[in-house]
Amino acid sequence: MREELLKVIEKNSRIDLGELAVLLGTEEAEVANELAALEAEGIICAYHTLIDWEKTSNEKVTALIEVRVTPQRGQGFDSIAERIYRYPEVKSCYLISGGYDLMVILEEKSLRDVSAFVSDKLSPLESVLSTATHFILKKYKDHGTVLGWKKEDEREMITP
Repeated sequence: MREELLKVIEKNSRIDLGELAVLLGTEEAEVANELAALEAEGIICAYHTLIDWEKTSNEKVTALIEVRVTPQRGQGFDSIAERIYRYPEVKSCYLISGGYDLMVILEEKSLRDVSAFVSDKLSPLESVLSTATHFILKKYKDHGTVLGWKKEDEREMITP
């Protein structure tokens, strides 16, 4: 039940407990207990809402910043990653493979704000060797959800 429960709530975390119980073929109380256990174990870390900011008046710029760093002796990439992800501007921070070591994702009000973060906070860190900043120009799909597309009626018109 645990894996199936996680798959369902990953797609819709607002699903009603009763509906979830029916989908899983179990009782509401059992689902509630399992959710509480998953939260206590840190398997469910948080619940988020996916917002298509392009449809609002709130302007946001999303930047993907590749960061090449010198790993710390005995700590690898963990200590520098922690210093970076502690900045409130940082939405995500990942250890990645390839030519760079970390991927840092920011959401800011402007290109200038992103540039200021990189030049004033990120680049001066002693372990940072180089950065490459990429800006998201348009989101087509985010977290498995297609954004901004109107579904066209695919039904065939029948005339008498």
